[in-house]
Amino acid sequence: MNGNPKVSILINNYNYARFLSEAIDSALNQSYSHTEVIVVDDGSTDNSREIIASYGDKITPVLKENGGQASAFNAGFAASSGDIICFLDADDVYVPEKATEVVEAFSDRADLEWCFHSLKWVDAEGKPTVTENGTEGGSISKNGAENPKREYDLREYIKKGKLKDKLDNLPSTTGLCFRRSLLQQILPMPEAKRIGLNDGYLEFTAIGLGKGLIFDKELALYRVHGSNAYSMRKDKQKVQARIIVLTAYWIKKKFPSFSKFTNNLLATGLGMYGRSGGVEEECQEFVKSYLSSVTLPEKMEIYMRALYNYLKNTKF
Repeated sequence: MNGNPKVSILINNYNYARFLSEAIDSALNQSYSHTEVIVVDDGSTDNSREIIASYGDKITPVLKENGGQASAFNAGFAASSGDIICFLDADDVYVPEKATEVVEAFSDRADLEWCFHSLKWVDAEGKPTVTENGTEGGSISKNGAENPKREYDLREYIKKGKLKDKLDNLPSTTGLCFRRSLLQQILPMPEAKRIGLNDGYLEFTAIGLGKGLIFDKELALYRVHGSNAYSMRKDKQKVQARIIVLTAYWIKKKFPSFSKFTNNLLATGLGMYGRSGGVEEECQEFVKSYLSSVTLPEKMEIYMRALYNYLKNTKF
C-alpha cells in the first residue's frame, strides 16, 4: 500500500432517508481527502434516492433491488476501488478524523489487515445514550484506557475453535475497516433475503484470515433507535440465534479450515434457539445440512455444547 492510500467509504442504506444526509455528509467531510464515498441503496421505498441524487458526482450511487445487507456489502465493494474499505450504516455518523486515524493505523503496520474501533452510542437525535450493558459510550476494549490500540493474531485460535476470551467485544458494521486485499478473500458473501448474514461474517472471517487491530477510540456515532435491525426487538434472541447459525453454516462452507470454530458457533446458536422456542423452519435445513457434513464425534460435541450453552447462556 502506498503512502497515500485511497479509502473507500461504503454506506449501506435501506429506508433511512431521515438519517442519510448526515451519514453522507460525515463521509464527505473527512479530514483525510483521498477518499471515495459509495452509497448503496438496497431498494428503499422512502425518498432515499432523491437524497442520493442531490449529491451529484460527489458520491458514487449504487441503486439496487432489495436483497439484504449481504448483497449491499457485495454491491458496494464491487463498485469501490480503494486500498482501505470502511463501512458506514446509513443511520450512523463518522467523526471527521475517522479516515485519518484508520490510515495511520494501517500505515504503521503493513502486516495488519483489519481494524475495528469503538462507537459512541447516541439516540435518534444524536444525543449520547447508554449501551446494551447500561454503560455510557461504546468502548469495545477490556482495558482501552491502558492500551487503546491492541494487536491481534488469532488465526490459529480460530482453526482450533478456541476464540472464547481471546477477543474484546466486536463493534457493528460502522466500526469495521479492512484492507482491500483481505476483503477480496471474503467477499462476495452469500446472498438471499432469508440468509440474514451480517457483520459477524466479515469479522470472524477477517480474524481467521489475518492479523488486525482493535482501536478503542470512538471514531463514529452508532445511532440506537426504533428502526435498528434488531437492537430494539423483543425477539432479539431468536434473530441472533438465526444469524449465528447461518454465519456458522456459510463460514464453514467457504472456509472449511475454520470448522472447529464454526462447530462452536453453531452450538451457541442452537443453545440460543433452545431458549427461544426452537429452530425456525427456515433454518432447519441449514442445521441439518451442517450436521450431515461433520463426523459423529463432532456432531455429539456440538449437541453437548448446545445443551451447555442452553443451560449456561454462554458464548462461543
